[in-house]
Amino acid sequence: MSSDVLLAVSVADFPLDAGNTAWILTSATLVLMMTVPALAFFYGGLVRTKSVLNMMMLSFGTAGVIGVIWVLWGFSMSFGSDVGGLFGDPFQLFGLTNLAIDDPTNPLAASGVPAWVWVGFQATFAVITVALISGSLADRVRFGPWLLFVGIFATVVYFPLCHMVWGGGMLGGSGWVAEAIATPLDFAGGTVVHINAGIAGLALALVIGKRQGFGKTPMRPHNVPFVMLGAALLWIGWFGFNAGSAGAANDQAGLAWVNTFVATAVASMAWAATEKIKDGKPTSVGVASGVVAGLVAITPGAGFVSPLGSIAIGAVAGVLCALAVSLKYKLGYDDSLDVVGVHLVGGLVGTVLIGFFATESNLWDGAKAGLFYGGGATQLLAQIVAALFAVIYSGVITAIIGLLIKVTIGWRIGEAEEVSGIDLAEHGETAYETISSGRLNN
Repeated sequence: MSSDVLLAVSVADFPLDAGNTAWILTSATLVLMMTVPALAFFYGGLVRTKSVLNMMMLSFGTAGVIGVIWVLWGFSMSFGSDVGGLFGDPFQLFGLTNLAIDDPTNPLAASGVPAWVWVGFQATFAVITVALISGSLADRVRFGPWLLFVGIFATVVYFPLCHMVWGGGMLGGSGWVAEAIATPLDFAGGTVVHINAGIAGLALALVIGKRQGFGKTPMRPHNVPFVMLGAALLWIGWFGFNAGSAGAANDQAGLAWVNTFVATAVASMAWAATEKIKDGKPTSVGVASGVVAGLVAITPGAGFVSPLGSIAIGAVAGVLCALAVSLKYKLGYDDSLDVVGVHLVGGLVGTVLIGFFATESNLWDGAKAGLFYGGGATQLLAQIVAALFAVIYSGVITAIIGLLIKVTIGWRIGEAEEVSGIDLAEHGETAYETISSGRLNN
């Protein structure tokens, strides 16, 4: 939800609405579930047996770090008073000690939702965004450097980009893109979450390098039921992500719910059809990945497009993301769990297609209807500019962060440890008991 609608209002003017408050609290809980356990299971199932615990730990560790810094300076940097259009004042609400029930940083006051609920809801978006990046680094990255990256990335990339789009910054309704073209639309995180995470994953994969045996040794998912379970939980949690971003239990929330459901359904089948044509058989991992691709693609436009538009968006995303995941083998980068193919490509598809399918109803101030609904190419151009800015901003800064960590404390475990397994090397435990050479390995 854009903070171009931020209002310096008092709760006395807009009394507490128990229904809206309960809905946003429920949505926040659903979004947190998207990271733990949903993403942890989805990513954990996709890696090999010797890496599953580390992969799941990256999601849990992300929640731990973000949970602290969001309270200290993250919320203030995201939604505090604007500093040059780039970020909010980190000291304005440091530690949330000055957060008032009628705080002007709360855009949901008019819906009767207290500021504390807005803080909690947005915290879960920060968590899932950074956790998504971990999928590009499977099997080879130490836990400590990852936690350091989480804190730095959130501070210099996520919080500022969140502010630019949703907190009254340069990519919002009062920013330069809106003044020059039209207000870029991002209902629940196409640029802020998915393009951001996808390009960051690509940058880190290039900086850190390939896994041993990449392209030569089979690296198949060790637990496909985990993958399916994770995808199902993501689908359920995403209703909080998208429908909750309406900011109230209203008709736009209902529209976002329906669009999220149908776009995801279409994308999963489009991915399966693409696999069938390309490889001869649709796979369960493909259908699960198609679910995620559809969820990603509909996120930026969930409250702005019609159900027919969401069907088109889901179909395009399902096909293009299914084709994009093989690019890493052709181009030689090791994006372990296809963060680039699903989140970057899916986020770009959904963000750009708003320029074709946005309808007149529910648009933010300064935004235009899409090309197919009589609005011309204005909104399409605004969407492309915002997407390209997110790619450049996140990609460049993430590469710098990755290189700094690489030349200081280093990212990777040793070669022998990578072969034997990162779970044992980093955490001193394994996910499963196995019999090897007559001895019990725990």
